[in-house]
Amino acid sequence: MFFILSKVLQYLFSPVLWIIILFLLAIVLKKQKTKKVLFIVGFSMLIFFSQPFIFYEFMRAWEVKAKFKSELKQPYDYGILLTGMITYDSKYERINFKSSSDRLWQTMELYKEGYLDKIFIVGGSGEVFNQEFKESQILKDYLVKLGIPEDDILIETNSRNTYENAVEAAKILKPKENNHSYLLITSAFHMRRSNACFKKQGFECDTYVTDRYAGDRRFTGDLLVPKAETLSNWYLLIHEVSGYVIYWITGKH
Repeated sequence: MFFILSKVLQYLFSPVLWIIILFLLAIVLKKQKTKKVLFIVGFSMLIFFSQPFIFYEFMRAWEVKAKFKSELKQPYDYGILLTGMITYDSKYERINFKSSSDRLWQTMELYKEGYLDKIFIVGGSGEVFNQEFKESQILKDYLVKLGIPEDDILIETNSRNTYENAVEAAKILKPKENNHSYLLITSAFHMRRSNACFKKQGFECDTYVTDRYAGDRRFTGDLLVPKAETLSNWYLLIHEVSGYVIYWITGKH
């Protein structure tokens, strides 16, 4: 129930939706003073949420800071790779990689350089209706094709969200019963919530973040120019922060 409800409510986290609602109300309502206020608020929100500089400052405060490879212990018994980085075109039998697939490339590099003994891919399907899609299995097959030994890849295919990632991973690795070392690998914006969930399940993980949105602070002219893509980036940040708070309220981390 929590999973389905979270998928439905996630659309409420979109600034685009908020702005559209304000403009529609401004058009529909008859009171001129109210219409004016709604237009002003809607336009102000449009400027605010399309401004890259503002977004990057908020995202920089949220993202977990990256670390140098020299800071890592090596090798870790398991590199825990969280999914949510691909879609699969069954008609053409083709993987479509999202921007967060940097998680996969960084994990491969860490394995090849000897930082990881084994790769543990965690995640089944995050979709409401297509539960036959098992992302971790698809990614395992892909890594094997690229030359990584099958025996060095473990998978978990039942989890559907970050909380379930941690719960199902704990059932397999049993972190409270052994002294294995773990490196948790996911996107910088996703690490705060992920690490909290894994700690709740008994994991003591070092972390390795990928695909940072903000990175180090820099000043260029294009950061002051409103961009449509920044609106969707805000959705990602608001969704992640809201998810963290909801997980905390419901005791999931």
